[in-house]
Amino acid sequence: METDYLYILIPILVGGITQITKFSIYSFKHGLDWNYFFTHGHMPSTHSAFVTALIITTGYYYGIDSGAFLVAFSLSIIIFDDALRLRMYLGDQGRYLNNLVEKLEIDPKKFPRLKERVGHRSSEVIVGVIYGAILSGIFIYIISIINSFNF
Repeated sequence: METDYLYILIPILVGGITQITKFSIYSFKHGLDWNYFFTHGHMPSTHSAFVTALIITTGYYYGIDSGAFLVAFSLSIIIFDDALRLRMYLGDQGRYLNNLVEKLEIDPKKFPRLKERVGHRSSEVIVGVIYGAILSGIFIYIISIINSFNF
């Protein structure tokens, strides 16, 4: 099997599985809501799982001394910072604006309620990293077994 596309195929699969897992956990706790399938936040972090898979597969297939690995690692810093810090600020702003609209008794039809949970807690990012690493390892292992059969 050609490895040129695996460094992106594996992260896409990991991201998809993580998003399905997150949706399943949410649905189990809160009931089925298809609108939730494409939302951000909550457990586990799909962004963190995806970028972890990208780092691992790029490092595995191209080496940790490659330019591709350096780009993936640099991208991961931005994504982790976004998940942990920047989107939490966005959620705080949503909460403050929602409180302001409520206290000023403004028509909620003109200013609909903003989502307050956009970012991740550190535990959600850590679980996303672990989940992404485990799934990446499983996919790399499966692909190495398939390659050993010389298809």
